[in-house]
Amino acid sequence: MLNLKIEDVKVILTAPGGIDLVVVKVETNKKGLYGLGCATFTQRIYAVQSAIENYLKPFLIGKDPSRIEDIWQSANVSGYWRNGPIMNNALSGIDMALWDLKGKIADMPVYELLGGKCRDGVALYRHVDGSNEMEVERNARQLMDEGYQYLRVQMGMYGGSGTEDTRLIAKVISRASNIQSKHSPEHVQPGVYFDPEAYAKSIEHLFAHLRATLGYNIELIHDVHERIAPIEAVRLAKKLEPYHLFYLEDPTSPENLDWIELIRQQTSTPIAIGELFTNVNEWKPLIAKRQIDFIRAHVSAIGGITPAKKLAVFGEFYGVRTAWHGPGDISPVGAAANLHLSISTPNFGIQEWTPLNEQLQTVFPGCPIVKNGYAYLSDRPGLGIDIIEEEATKYPCQGTIPMWTLARTPDGTAVKP
Repeated sequence: MLNLKIEDVKVILTAPGGIDLVVVKVETNKKGLYGLGCATFTQRIYAVQSAIENYLKPFLIGKDPSRIEDIWQSANVSGYWRNGPIMNNALSGIDMALWDLKGKIADMPVYELLGGKCRDGVALYRHVDGSNEMEVERNARQLMDEGYQYLRVQMGMYGGSGTEDTRLIAKVISRASNIQSKHSPEHVQPGVYFDPEAYAKSIEHLFAHLRATLGYNIELIHDVHERIAPIEAVRLAKKLEPYHLFYLEDPTSPENLDWIELIRQQTSTPIAIGELFTNVNEWKPLIAKRQIDFIRAHVSAIGGITPAKKLAVFGEFYGVRTAWHGPGDISPVGAAANLHLSISTPNFGIQEWTPLNEQLQTVFPGCPIVKNGYAYLSDRPGLGIDIIEEEATKYPCQGTIPMWTLARTPDGTAVKP
């Protein structure tokens, strides 16, 4: 064996897409041999950086990087309290980097270490938005022409509010023009305002229009993003049943998971949930009781590849498929990790995809190739992606709280974003 030891752990902050990213580089005592991982919690990048540099780095120096499972388990409990998004993202950066390292040592892609390919390409879904039904339809047709067979359709982003905060998906989204929101009182607080009830009423009309114009050969997804009351989510899921959604995402918040059972009793609309979960055990009752259809895990928020693979296997026993979270606020390293999991998971459902701009591809050479609605991984060892640190420094992070998280209803109440 190589008698490898972890010699250093570096945190790299960069924002080539205008979105703050956190990348971890685990270096070994063999010159030039290192692994990369994604630890991006874009709303708390400095907290994650501190967790890695002040706690995980001293814990890891001198350890054998091949002992991925032992390192994950021991690091996870090293602070006694566990399963928060800051420490989980920090641990994820280490975990992904160790898988990347193991692939490089074995001279194999990570997906080979996870059991090999289950499919030849990873089907992707893209985001479609617009200020009204016709604009959504036009934008959907454009992506269909590019070969995408799965689309997540929104109207005015989450709740119809739109966003000018480009650190969400790197572009401005207009408010829904045909949602008549309730008026606000005087002297309201800063925030992104939306009307939950008016938004919920608009979505049935959106899907009626899309099915009438696009037909039923395209798979459609909608993300509620926990923006409505639980009883409204029940009503919406029932209303959307005739339009055969691929799934309805996050109809309730994690705090209201007991409502999922009621939704399940009322409708056959498929449900995806879990983007905000930070503990794999949060899915356990939902999967075991067959109350959801898709696992919407943010892989770095649950601690990386190691727990994600176990979660996928658990879902397989119950017919629940994966739909890993793939927004703009994960690094290309994290996007690659998603794809290695997706291509090697038999119960794969769909993979969310946010296009990688030219700056991201310059900083992170080896980004996956996307053609005709599918992503393709190379046969390079490890995760197959690298980072040019000199280029990364050209794109400094802002480190501030994104405005889109400051959601409010018309009367000024702060609500879940």
